[in-house]
Formats: sequence, C-alpha cells, structure tokens
Amino acid sequence: MDNNHKGRVLIVDDEANALRVLSAILSEDGYQVLVSEDVEKAIELICRDHVDAVITDLKMPGRDGMDFFGYAVENHPDIPVIFLTAYGSVESAVSAMTRGAFYYFIKPPDYHKLKGILCRAVEQRRMKQEIASLKMKLMNGGYPQRLIGHSSQMRRIFETIDSIRDSASSVLIHGETGTGKELIARALHTSGSRQDRPFVAVNCAAIPKELIEAELFGYEKGAFTGAYARKTGKFEEAAEGIIFLDEIGEMELSLQAKLLRILQEREVERLGSSRKIKVNFRLISSTNRDLKKAVAEGMFREDLLYRINVIDIKVPPLRERKEDIPLLVSAFVDEFCLREKKTLSVTSDLVGVLREHSWPGNVRQLRNVIERLVVLAHGSVITPRELSEEFSVPRKQKITQHTVIRTLKDMEMQALQDALHACNGNKSKACKVLGISRKAFYKRLKDLLNGRQDPTAGTVPGLQQVGNGYRNKPGEGV
Repeated sequence: MDNNHKGRVLIVDDEANALRVLSAILSEDGYQVLVSEDVEKAIELICRDHVDAVITDLKMPGRDGMDFFGYAVENHPDIPVIFLTAYGSVESAVSAMTRGAFYYFIKPPDYHKLKGILCRAVEQRRMKQEIASLKMKLMNGGYPQRLIGHSSQMRRIFETIDSIRDSASSVLIHGETGTGKELIARALHTSGSRQDRPFVAVNCAAIPKELIEAELFGYEKGAFTGAYARKTGKFEEAAEGIIFLDEIGEMELSLQAKLLRILQEREVERLGSSRKIKVNFRLISSTNRDLKKAVAEGMFREDLLYRINVIDIKVPPLRERKEDIPLLVSAFVDEFCLREKKTLSVTSDLVGVLREHSWPGNVRQLRNVIERLVVLAHGSVITPRELSEEFSVPRKQKITQHTVIRTLKDMEMQALQDALHACNGNKSKACKVLGISRKAFYKRLKDLLNGRQDPTAGTVPGLQQVGNGYRNKPGEGV
C-alpha cells in the first residue's frame, strides 16, 4: 500500500469473525489495519507502530476494552478511541464518553456512519499533531526535538528537571556527544519560570579561542581592529534568562578565570570598556569530558568546577538505555513523516536490529538514521533491508551459500547417525524413523562414512566396511 492511505487503525476484538469483517471494510475504504484479539497484544502494537485511531470491543476475556482505554488515555492521549461492542449499556456508554472516548457504537454498527466517525477521528488526531509540533517549534525557537524515554535513568532526569526548573542554581550536564545535553538545558528553560526570557546557547568548542571572549562579553567600538560598532555579549543577551555554555571543558584557562569572576560578581565588562554591567542570568553548562580529571591535569580550574557544578545531571549513553530505543524510533518516525508528508511504520525486526546496535553517536546518530530511512522509504513499512551496511551482520557471522549447503549436510549426517544409534544399528527401523527409502539411506550412509576424516572417530552401530561397500556386523539386525 502506498503512503497516501487514509490512516492506520488498530482494531481490538476477541471475535475473529468480527476482526475479519471490519478489517476488510476499512481496508477497502483505504485504511491500513492492525488487528489484535487481546489487550496485551494491542498494547504492544500501539507502542510499536504508528496508530491514528483505535476501534475496540468492550467485553473481552482477561483485560477488557475499558482497561485498554485506560492505558491509551494515560500513555497515548492523542490517539482517539472508538468503542464497538455487543454488550452496550447507557452506563458504559456514558462512562466511556465522559472519560474521553471519541465515539460509542453498538454491534452491528451502521458501517457508513462508522467510517465517517473514523475519518473525523483520524483528521482530528493529525490536526492535534500538527498544532503540537508548531507549538514545540515556537516554544523552542524552531527547535522541534524533545526529551524522550521511560528508562529508570531518564525518569531520574525528568524528576531532577521538575525539581530544579525554577531554581537559580548553576547546572552541569555531562554525557557523551549526541546524548541530548542541550535538550535537557532547553527543557529546564521551557518548563521553568524563565521560559519567557532568553535562552542563549554558546558552543565553546565551535568558536575560535581568539573570538570567544568577544562573543561572551561583547566589545565597544574600536576595542580592536575590525570592531566597527559596539556588540552586546552573550551574557548580556541572556539577561533574566538562561545562558547555556555547551562543551565548557574546551574553554581556555585564561577565559575560565574571567568566567569565574562573572559568576561571583554577576557583572560583565565589555572589551574596550571599564564600565561594569550588572547581569542576572542562570548558567547551564555541558561537557563530554571528565572535568575532575581535567582539574587533576591542570586543564580546568577547580574553583570554577565548584561554581558550575552546583547541580549535576549525568546523561547516559544510548547503549545503556536501550529500552528507550522503540520510543525514540517512534517519535523520530512521526517527526520526519510529518515533515516529509508520509505515513510510515517500522517492523519489530527493524527495532530489534536498532536495539542491538552500539550507537557510538547516541541519540543524534539514531535520529539521523531514522531521518534517512523516512526520506528514502518507498513503501509504507520500513524493514531492516533499508538499513545501511553498518547495521549488517558481522562478516564472521554472515551465512554464504557454501556454508548453508555444508551446514545442511552436517545436519543430515547427524540425523542419520542419531537414528542408527537410537535403533541399535537396525537400518530398517532407522529408515522408518527418518522417513526415507533404503536406497536413499545407503547413499547417505556411504557419504557419511566416506566423509569421515578422523579414522579414530566412533563407529556407527551395526555396520562394518567391506572394500568399498558396507554390510551388517555379524549378529546385528536388518
């Protein structure tokens, strides 16, 4: 099916016939359909695949439709849920609608009306997604990404953000490149009391050391060659807001001393000026280096480390929180599908391959991989075949045609040996066990014994070699 289908619908019903009928009707109407006969599988599907709407039965063995609805409301509140049940009542309908169900049908439904309601539900969900995306971009200055994860490490980070978001204390975020350190800094900004104030990000590793002082503190006209006009520094730009010093560990020692003074006095002095300007800001820093080790090596000031490290947030690498990969994949697929105007899903095999990867580039690398997959996708489902060579099976594990043939032959010979051992050398019984003719048996037996390279290897019961042929050992059965 192409990418222009109406949407992806999950149908949950323990009656196989009801699943077949509704699935056929909706598929014919242009929807992609996922089906589940129980709630547990439905939860797995809604977590793994992009789902635009849910149609669920109410009464089912084990966990019922209301249990699934409760899960969906809590974990996927943007997905509309439509109830379709043969056991309807006024009370259950009122309960479902007041809790946020999109619609409630009694079996058998008016299928024309059901398709109209479903179309409205899918359109409403897509509209909400677009509005949420626009809000995110506006709130983050065109920066659409967000923190995603349900691992214990990420939950601790979320709790920390919630605890310190309104504080004025300095924060140091440390973790490997690509783990999302700037996302945490932006989350602190957008969720805190300074959200309406500036967020000024400075990459200390990207600005030449000759220019970074002028960038941070500003300068007056004529302060140096090329200073044709006054320039406001980043600390002044961040007044009443947040300044984020990314990769602070790359800062020169001489500049570290000036930064320490600014943090102590809360005032800056532009280059070429003796006037001190009071500034109120919150400092958030990040690094992928071990700053304690840098202090021991004389590359970072210990007193500055104490100033910037009032609150410490450690971001784990992606390889240590692989349970977050399915969520990240889903979020990135949604993000790039929205941008590319596509509707795609990923297979569980693909997610499995991605979970096994080591991800040296962390979340940033995963995001780039998903972007490539979405942009290059031709069908409606992304499978492991679309991945680049870096995700292929290692050479030593690859199966060639030669190895497959040899492996199958080994398995066949082993089966022959096992059958003979089990039948105490009785070849007639072994033939029956293996389900092959006596002629085929002797041919394979000949291959087995001719192929034995080790003359001291154990013999097959009931057989001895005579010239180029084989016969029963005396006293053995036939």
